[in-house]
Amino acid sequence: MSAAAATVAGPRLDVDYLDADPAQALAQDDTLALFGFGHDAPHHDDPRYLRVPLEPVGDRRLERWRGSGPVARGRDGDLAWAEDGALQFGVIEVDEPAPLPGEPANGEIGRAAEYLYRKLLAFTAQRGYPQLLRIWNYLDGITLGHGDEERYRVFCVGRAAGLGEFPIARLPAATAIGRVDGARRLQVYWLASRTPGTPLENPRQVSAYRYPRQYGPQSPSFARAMLPPGPARMPLLLSGTAAVVGHESRHAESVLAQLEETLANFDSLIGAARQHRPDLPPAFGPGSRLKVYVRDLPDLPIVAAELDRRYGDRVPRILVHAAVCRHELLVEIDGVHG
Repeated sequence: MSAAAATVAGPRLDVDYLDADPAQALAQDDTLALFGFGHDAPHHDDPRYLRVPLEPVGDRRLERWRGSGPVARGRDGDLAWAEDGALQFGVIEVDEPAPLPGEPANGEIGRAAEYLYRKLLAFTAQRGYPQLLRIWNYLDGITLGHGDEERYRVFCVGRAAGLGEFPIARLPAATAIGRVDGARRLQVYWLASRTPGTPLENPRQVSAYRYPRQYGPQSPSFARAMLPPGPARMPLLLSGTAAVVGHESRHAESVLAQLEETLANFDSLIGAARQHRPDLPPAFGPGSRLKVYVRDLPDLPIVAAELDRRYGDRVPRILVHAAVCRHELLVEIDGVHG
């Protein structure tokens, strides 16, 4: 399908996890993006391929996004991109700058976030993909620092500064997770479209952008999920979700109780999405793909066993070791559902 045909037919996105050599997956002209996880992930110089600095548990599968081929791609300094005429994948990676004299603690992550988001918005607009659907943010030491100097809170301030006057009603679905490799390098990648999707909120949760002041000077800038543009052959895009009810974390001492609460949040979110798209399955199943982030290494086999008990092989998933954005949160999940 040509880029023009993809625009007329609407976006297409298929997400899968596969055992393959990157060269095999990248040889297909409808591969929009491909991700390898962890220190031992293979290397490839195609702009569509990204090494994600989070260590997987179990099989080292690749994550592949398939759009409507043929896919164009390229690089622009610290930015790589791929487009199919309807959807754009992009990524920017930047090393955090050195602290400035007199700068508040952790100000460097805020400056990196502001630079990156300004560039992201300018690039997507210039290329004709101004509708942000989904963003992933990976930063080191996410909960280091005290009070408003915590790195995640400073990141949120920088992200909001970079977004500028971006309308709340158009905020994308998103994930912000801590890498645990000690590398002070901010990695942000995204999925954008020529046409807007529909941001969704969760009836069980306060919208992240409405969090009270106790969580920092700047509320997080994201929606809980994104319904894709229509007409589209795309799944529901799920933001990073944890054991938060209202705006408060629950079950600080139990990873299994947090997992249960997280899945209850997804049930609620999927229910909200089905009011717009009744054809969506009411629960996770073969059309779902989950990425599971677990803070503490000893909890990884516990979470894996519980997900095996619940879903067996019906719900493909990848588990990674990563830090969640609140000290007390032990597990977070994002993914797609269709």
